[in-house]
Amino acid sequence: MTSLAWILAAAAGVVALVEWWATWESRKSVRYVTKPLTLVLLIGVAVALDPFDSGVRSWMVAGLVLSLAGDVFLLGEGKKWFIGGLVSFLLGHVAYVIAMQSQYDSLPSLLLGLAVVALCIATAGRIIVTQVREKGLSEMVGPIVGYLVVISAMVVAAFGTAAPWAIAGALLFYTSDATLAWNRFVEPRRILHLIVMVTYHLAQAGLVAWLVTG
Repeated sequence: MTSLAWILAAAAGVVALVEWWATWESRKSVRYVTKPLTLVLLIGVAVALDPFDSGVRSWMVAGLVLSLAGDVFLLGEGKKWFIGGLVSFLLGHVAYVIAMQSQYDSLPSLLLGLAVVALCIATAGRIIVTQVREKGLSEMVGPIVGYLVVISAMVVAAFGTAAPWAIAGALLFYTSDATLAWNRFVEPRRILHLIVMVTYHLAQAGLVAWLVTG
């Protein structure tokens, strides 16, 4: 990594810590700054470093930018903001899938990813979709299922690279989004808000680390 990339990565870590504190303390005014700024700094890292493939970097940066848009949407309240965030992150995962599938390396690893995804969908995914229906939010089922399919494809594509950082980042992203959905539609708890942000930031950092390690 370049010196600038290291500086930006360190700054992202500091801002992320402040964001985790603000999430726990429900400091919305602080989060309006720290939540998007963390992604802005990670985007800076991805742009500043010397990646193993410029095409991969372009798609990963696109995914990070779309994630930034999703972060901004999810700072809002209400269904329209949630849908905006969901669509932004969905498109971001499409960009990640394009980047990762170009680096496909291992069929056994990919099959393991399929098994992991199938298990998650059959358990947590099924419960979340059922709760969405039971809460009278049938219009949300389609978008949520569509998002589940796309993020699952991202996880499988990450496993297909057989790259530890890509796999770790994808699994943390899966965990973050599953926790967010569980907190919103199944059983809201204060601690889950924090878990969502911690796993999310670690996920994005892991995906950026994949650009460094290849």
